[in-house]
Amino acid sequence: PQHPSCLFFQYNTQLGPPYHILVDTNFINFSIKAKLDLVQSMMDCLYAKCIPCITDCVMGEIEKLGQKYRVALRIAKDPRFERLPCLHKGTYADDCLVQRVTQHKCYIVATVDKELKRRIRKIPGVPIMYISRHRYNIERMPDDYGAPRF
Repeated sequence: PQHPSCLFFQYNTQLGPPYHILVDTNFINFSIKAKLDLVQSMMDCLYAKCIPCITDCVMGEIEKLGQKYRVALRIAKDPRFERLPCLHKGTYADDCLVQRVTQHKCYIVATVDKELKRRIRKIPGVPIMYISRHRYNIERMPDDYGAPRF
């Protein structure tokens, strides 16, 4: 397969501050359980301005979860979050996220889902943000971008 031109010398040249971070449903839920402020923790992890992005699919998924996840819904409706409209049929969020990062290489994907991580690792140039030890960490981010290594 031919690699896109944005992956210049293995580094994704479209990636840079302010970082646009695609947030998954379970990432919000696990952040609440770990008592982490999403935007502040992202900035602590990447040392730069971060814009969390949420797709209509992820929003629909959180709304379907019902009353138990009302805190997650309130966080997702935060005005600091950028809302991304979806044009496809169905509301399976994982497929939507994978399709979006395949087309546009300017996103970091924030997820805790093992299956989604496995699918995203196959796409070159897309870093993954995850939660470990009550803080956010980043995987597959080039050293040039100043992401901390743990």
